Amino acid sequence: MLLVTGGAGFIGSNVVASLNEAGRADIAVNDMLGSDGKWRNLVGRQIADFIPPAALERWLDGRKLDAIIHLGAISSTTATDGDAIMENNFRLSLRLLDWCTAARTPFIYASSAATYGDGEQGYSDDWSNGALKRLKPMNLYGWSKHMFDLAVAERFRRKDQLPPQWVGLKFFNVFGPNEYHKGEMMSLVAKRFDDAKAGKPIQLFKSHRPGIAAGEQKRDFIYVDDAVAVMRWLMQTPSVSGIFNVGTGQARSFRDLMTAMFEALGCPPAIEYIDMPVSLRDSYQYFTQAETANLRHAGYNADFTPLEAAVKRYVSCYLDRADRYR
Repeated sequence: MLLVTGGAGFIGSNVVASLNEAGRADIAVNDMLGSDGKWRNLVGRQIADFIPPAALERWLDGRKLDAIIHLGAISSTTATDGDAIMENNFRLSLRLLDWCTAARTPFIYASSAATYGDGEQGYSDDWSNGALKRLKPMNLYGWSKHMFDLAVAERFRRKDQLPPQWVGLKFFNVFGPNEYHKGEMMSLVAKRFDDAKAGKPIQLFKSHRPGIAAGEQKRDFIYVDDAVAVMRWLMQTPSVSGIFNVGTGQARSFRDLMTAMFEALGCPPAIEYIDMPVSLRDSYQYFTQAETANLRHAGYNADFTPLEAAVKRYVSCYLDRADRYR
């Protein structure tokens, strides 16, 4: 049996779907469904158990698992409750790490590109203690993930016991089906699709940095199928441990992203540019791009889906259908 924490969420439900499609139904999902329709992410899926957060540690007691895929977290970059964030994103992760160490169970967990902060230190997934300590996350979510990365790396440095396989994944801008419960944290494709299909213009921020045109702020956008493929490969390659970036290695602009969406709809791009709120201008990231050499060196050799093809798949297979769920 596998345990997927956050298994009803965006990336988690896509992991469950991929496992089901590969013939596995012995999957336990740990999550909180709430009232925002997140349960729809698991419609059509087969799982062996569903564990609410409060019951997780009691459920784990004495159990044997093939692996824990730990994706559950408070993932909003605007969250402000530091105590809740640290309990959910840091202390629970430590307890699961300890459980996997004692039970000799592989542990794959979600870190985040938010750990890189404004990118001043670059986007190298060097997880040596010194390299990690140079990073300065810009929000509480990124800091909580960074604290856990540091804790794991420190155990490795001290040669303390760790699970037989342990992997942290720094996800960049993942987009794709089943993200609809995320509200303002959804990808821009999901947030703006209905307006674009209705013929309304899409608004993007103007640039407030010399040398960068309006809409040319860039991110490393990665389709969720590619992120899941990395995790599936790791599950099949237990000799690989470490902290890795999960991105395409190619930054693309928000203008490119929206142009690809209009092209998938067969419409000419209709984009307007608006001033960025003053409150965002000092902290806004103009560029993110994953360095992927560590993942490639570890043996992962699959291609990443080009942006235009990924957006077309998302639009044609999900967003432009009555049933948008995977």
